[in-house]
Amino acid sequence: MFCFQCQETAKNTGCTIKGVCGKPEETANLQDLLIFVLRGISVYGEKLKELGSPDRVNDEFIAQSLFATITNANWDDARFTAMITDGLKRRDQIRDRFLAAYKAKNGKDFDGALPEAATWTATSEAEYGEKSKEVGVLSTENEDVRSLRELLIIGLKGIAAYADHAAILGFHKDQINDFFMEALASTTKDLPVEEMIALVMKAGETSVNTMALLDEANTTSYGNPEITEVNLGVGTKPGILISGHDLKDMEELLKQTEGTGVDVYTHGEMLPANYYPAFKKYDHFVGNYGGSWWHQNTEFESFNGPILLTTNCLVPLRKNNTYLDRLYTTGVVGYEKAVHVADRPEGGTKDFSAIIEKAKTCQPPTEIETGTLVGGFGHNQVIALADKVVDAVKSGAIKRFVVMAGCDGRQKDRNYYTEVAENLPKDTVILTAGCAKYRYNKLNLGDIGGIPRVLDAGQCNDSYSLAVIALKLKEVFGLEDINELPISYDIAWYEQKAVAVLLALLFLGVKGIRLGPTLPAFLSPNVAKVLVEKFNIKPIGTVEEDIKAMMAGN
Repeated sequence: MFCFQCQETAKNTGCTIKGVCGKPEETANLQDLLIFVLRGISVYGEKLKELGSPDRVNDEFIAQSLFATITNANWDDARFTAMITDGLKRRDQIRDRFLAAYKAKNGKDFDGALPEAATWTATSEAEYGEKSKEVGVLSTENEDVRSLRELLIIGLKGIAAYADHAAILGFHKDQINDFFMEALASTTKDLPVEEMIALVMKAGETSVNTMALLDEANTTSYGNPEITEVNLGVGTKPGILISGHDLKDMEELLKQTEGTGVDVYTHGEMLPANYYPAFKKYDHFVGNYGGSWWHQNTEFESFNGPILLTTNCLVPLRKNNTYLDRLYTTGVVGYEKAVHVADRPEGGTKDFSAIIEKAKTCQPPTEIETGTLVGGFGHNQVIALADKVVDAVKSGAIKRFVVMAGCDGRQKDRNYYTEVAENLPKDTVILTAGCAKYRYNKLNLGDIGGIPRVLDAGQCNDSYSLAVIALKLKEVFGLEDINELPISYDIAWYEQKAVAVLLALLFLGVKGIRLGPTLPAFLSPNVAKVLVEKFNIKPIGTVEEDIKAMMAGN
């Protein structure tokens, strides 16, 4: 195996024996083979589009397969084997559609060259293991080509996660799915560097459009997030803990648990579900339990009741953990021996009856903290406060905004983000989204004229809200360039959705982003140099030096 898609990759170079995340070599290799199969499907999909007959049959499969390979989503080799088998079948079907369409248009059979991803076949699943060792990241020998291809693929994985969430709520855009095929197919070609860079920037544009689509899907379905005080304590009834990002699962779980005597709590990136009006009507929706994803080995244990993982952010159980029989997965998530809740039938809902019955046999959650925290500062809510915010900026009460969005992680270096929050001048406001906020969202940082100094927009995909807020402020202040705003970017990243957000910010023209705790291992020195020269991306430094530079606008 060779995997360097997350921030915690071994020695900031690549995991070669076992993932730091816990991913075994066999699982990593099967994920590589699934991406290889997606490339083959996309080769034919791109050719069909060129013939004027774009393929829509595989849109959902490609997005969900990309999503399944994201860090901490799926650990189940059997699921990946099944997806590869399905993918090969789909590839052969789309090949036949292409060959027929080509002959119908040109009056002759297609005789052009095709990459191996479009032609490789297996007579049995036993062949998957050997082939998977040949098609991974290192199969691209040139370091810079590899870097640009993987930057594109890794960004695609994040975009696919957001596209899948939107699709579940019935929101689709053909352009997004077309780009998945275009981008995947491009990695089978020898392209000039300029074209590969252009595709990476197009991924940034697609990321913006996808997050906008998901924002529309979420707010249309559940209302605009509102400023909300979220309970951090526990009740006296048995509970179900829901983690991940999927709001449709949240909706259906709340409906099915109503009147059962079972409470519902959010964990990790599901915290922002507390901000949506549609969910507040449920009295048994108690609040949030615990912190970010990497604390789950202790927090899932102390919760006592069943846990539902709706998307990525699942970590392997430790030897002393006892909650495997209380762990339920759904969607793209998979974990061997955990109960998997099947997808909803067309026009129907998922069946959470098993997890509800399990909850009734469990003790209430063990209290690990008390109090509340405040969130719900999506773009609609902040723009409603725009006059107040603008007045505070004009009066000098707010000197600077610092965007501290992204991911949390286990490394001690991430204490940097807590220390930055604690030491920023009292006339600064932190704009955040994603689980990075758990580094500082429970600190007592006060407010500025009633405006909290930490404005939480929501999940990582709600970084779109932060972009909308910045663009609105640019308009209000009559500025030509988004970089003229009193906003600094101090971003923490961990996995592929954060890469999609980074590409979105670059597409929007944001410069001077600090990125940490380390720059991505998948950036070769030459590719990193391009990003530094064009966008002034920089690594984080010391807390004192970075705060001084940010306050000076650097």
